Amino acid sequence: MPALDGRALTCTLFVVFVLITLGITVWARANTNGADDFYAGGRTFNGAQNGIALAGDYMSAASFLGIAGLIALSGYDGFLYSIGFLVAWLLTLLLVELMRNAGRFTMADVLAHRVRRQPPVRRAAVVSTVTVSVFYLLAQMVGAGALVSLLLGIHRGREFLGMSAGTARTATIVVVGALMICYVMFGGMKATTWVQIIKAVLLTAGALVLTGLVLARFGFDLGAMLGSAAHASGKGEAFLRPGLRYGEDVPGDAYRTILNKLDFISLAVALLLGTAGLPHIVTRFFTVPDARAARTSVSWAIGLVGLFYLMTLALGFGAAALVGRAAIVAQDPSGNTAAPQLAQELGRHLGGQVGGDILLAFIGAVAFATILAVVAGLVLASSTSLAHDYFGQVLMLGRPRESQEVAVARFASFLVGSLAIVLAVVARNLNVAFLVALAFAIAAASNLPAIVLTLFWRRFNSAGVTAGIYGGLISSLVLVFFSPVVSGKVDPVTGENLALFPKSVDFHLFPLENPGIVSIPIGFLCAIAGTFLGREKADRALYDDMSVRALTGAGSH
Repeated sequence: MPALDGRALTCTLFVVFVLITLGITVWARANTNGADDFYAGGRTFNGAQNGIALAGDYMSAASFLGIAGLIALSGYDGFLYSIGFLVAWLLTLLLVELMRNAGRFTMADVLAHRVRRQPPVRRAAVVSTVTVSVFYLLAQMVGAGALVSLLLGIHRGREFLGMSAGTARTATIVVVGALMICYVMFGGMKATTWVQIIKAVLLTAGALVLTGLVLARFGFDLGAMLGSAAHASGKGEAFLRPGLRYGEDVPGDAYRTILNKLDFISLAVALLLGTAGLPHIVTRFFTVPDARAARTSVSWAIGLVGLFYLMTLALGFGAAALVGRAAIVAQDPSGNTAAPQLAQELGRHLGGQVGGDILLAFIGAVAFATILAVVAGLVLASSTSLAHDYFGQVLMLGRPRESQEVAVARFASFLVGSLAIVLAVVARNLNVAFLVALAFAIAAASNLPAIVLTLFWRRFNSAGVTAGIYGGLISSLVLVFFSPVVSGKVDPVTGENLALFPKSVDFHLFPLENPGIVSIPIGFLCAIAGTFLGREKADRALYDDMSVRALTGAGSH
């Protein structure tokens, strides 16, 4: 357990960061005067600023905590998350800039631009945006609970300030939720962006420090680090080869072997295709003044994201080698605390207990900043969609007063944040990287078909948009509900329940943990079928206008 001085240092850094971000929120509130300021920061951010913020939005708690944990526990297979998240930017490069030119504030602006019947399209986009954002929010807030439990020395079976470990973890989730609601309700996009910029700089610096210290421990010899990690894992060379977690061959059971490989393919497809459908990533591109700044944003984001995901290799394998599987699992069975534990071990090696406390507190504060920044972006994307698309464009028929729309956005941020808090408490024991993979699968199945066909298929219409969104969304949720993740998943070695429901409850019908391989094709098929079955004819003039905007940026907001 960290010493009292270590706890005091950790709490001090947390308080300092929270006070800084609240100060930014107060400043942003004083400089937020209308919908354009609240939703898009007045479009005053340059390409470099937005690119750093975009990287901050993308490098989430799943990246820093979940992926490092998966690599530490699963070796090569855990690193596949890093590869998937990084390669996904190739598709995002193509689609997101086109969407930025064709829209104004939200994904629904793009989808509704070229159709005659806008209300059903906007309603569907709102439902999808909120659903994807809430799933992503769960991951960040679950990560917050695991992180603060480690930093404050909260272990299972022990009490903290009179609370059990479970209660203390729940309280942490509630506090994080309250802060994110505060950022969005009062600061809007300006506060969220600056929090994300600060967080991206801190996270990159923290990861660089840890990576340098880990490599220094092994004489900057990657082979020595990987060999030590494999030896400490207890799995030997299998730790460095595919199949330990995904696509595992089961001797004598061809059915289970095929399912494992399909599950891996399903995960990879969701990671690759889901990024471009994430609402909070799309929303970030509306904060820059023109298409050129949007391209600059992508360049900055790719550089930072690429550097960071390469460093997760050192963080994960370094944790496996220096912390050890037993210590990681003892603190958090899903491995979400591997990176902070690595920081503590490296600090102790340099400066004893005090050094361990200092580095743990710094990395913990960075991870906490990561969580707060990402959850603020997600809540903002949801509240913007609810206020601008549903209230402003559907209920008010496109003629709301700006003050009304912003007021609704603030209230919506409270509702979405509260829902995320409740759900995160229920799902607090799941691995955060896995929760993000589910969000990616839902985004890829519900949003990506509508986005791609809107941009590139002249005949596409409102019936196709709504059918694609609802078809992909419903199929994803149904498949997840009847998957082993929710019920029926048991560790074959220890017999420990790994599902959301108790071990005694088993109603899983769908054998895969990741639904993307089935739900993404369903989303595309529903979109195509809806287009042909719908009676509405596509407006060629609107499509041509949108194409010109998307490709050139001419006439875009």
